[in-house]
Amino acid sequence: MCVRGSDVVVIQSGKRPGEPSVITVNCPDKPGLGCDLCSIILEFGLCITHGDCSTDGKWCYVIFSVVPNSSSQKVDWESLKNRLFSVCPSCLGSYYFDQKPAAASPSIYLLKLCCLDRKDVTKSLSELEFTIQRVKVMTAPDGRVLDLIFITDGMELLHTKQRRNDTTEHLISTLGEYYLSCELQLAGPEYENLKGFSSLPPEVAEELFSSELSEKKACSQGLMVDLAASKKASVIVDNLLSPAHTLLQIQCLDQKCLFYDILRTSKDLNIQIAYGRFYPSINGYRNMDLFIRQADGKKIVDPEHLIDLCSRLKEEMVHPLRVIVVNRGPDTELLVANPVELCGKGRPRVFYDVTLALKMLQICIFSAEIGRHSTLDREWEVYRFLLSETCEFPLASNRARSQIVDRVRRTLLER
Repeated sequence: MCVRGSDVVVIQSGKRPGEPSVITVNCPDKPGLGCDLCSIILEFGLCITHGDCSTDGKWCYVIFSVVPNSSSQKVDWESLKNRLFSVCPSCLGSYYFDQKPAAASPSIYLLKLCCLDRKDVTKSLSELEFTIQRVKVMTAPDGRVLDLIFITDGMELLHTKQRRNDTTEHLISTLGEYYLSCELQLAGPEYENLKGFSSLPPEVAEELFSSELSEKKACSQGLMVDLAASKKASVIVDNLLSPAHTLLQIQCLDQKCLFYDILRTSKDLNIQIAYGRFYPSINGYRNMDLFIRQADGKKIVDPEHLIDLCSRLKEEMVHPLRVIVVNRGPDTELLVANPVELCGKGRPRVFYDVTLALKMLQICIFSAEIGRHSTLDREWEVYRFLLSETCEFPLASNRARSQIVDRVRRTLLER
């Protein structure tokens, strides 16, 4: 079987305002394809309302219904289609090669942006289809701000003069009188230097990465778990219905990146979803039916394997990321952490959503950095924001800190 390139990804826009658009992907299968598709959809500021996916291990068919996160948001559907197509395996390759060679990692560029004052540039970078990999934000005593932003280009055209000129013009247009200058260049050794950011104090790391769902931990600001909601998150295993697959029936609270978290976990655990149905949200809850099998094509019968799988899935449903506010010497620091895919990719739009949440609270960021932290069982991407104190928002108060954690979590998770 083979389809024309134009038919691999088909997007049918909603006919009326608020009506979901339908994305259909029909192509050869590869491990983790569903996760990769979800990640790109989320990068474009879209929310998946429901979907279906099926595969025989060689060919897959995926349908997602999507809506923008905000009614005022404009979506470049053609660019989205091209990005989705870029991660789909070649139809020709599926017939003549056992395995398609892995695509080269996108080039990383350093954007040096200087402004008169702290301005939110994440929206501008998202509109340009840039993905932030690392960032260092510095504020000079005279109020000028220097952003060192390491980015990858979704369009992979930053090596061209036209793309660079378009980037500069877009930044000038969006920043207006605050714009001073910008430089774009391939990242050098400074990128590796920023990857190894200062280590977390042991007590901070303990609070940030704890996964215990006890009442004591649930009351900590790092998890902020609603115990009643966590008890309603369930994974039921059925090994009798299908002779070839293990059925997982999942129910949990709805959240913005739920499908991505489920598919990311399946990808990292090397679990193949032969058929999956993601039902629309009802009263804030989501149901999913997943017919899964191991990489060798067999159903999962080992009890310990099933317990580990269900435990991991439930953890991702209840608290897929961590948010805390801590003291950093005399200053106040916001930390946000999320698991990294085994391939090294981080969660989409985290930096954008966190800066948006802080902007809504009218809290300024003095400096920001992104790094990695390893625990016993996984690697985490950690965002560290040094916050500026204001008279309107005293950061030392527990009430203010709870407000920050709550707003950031809601912006990251709620649709």
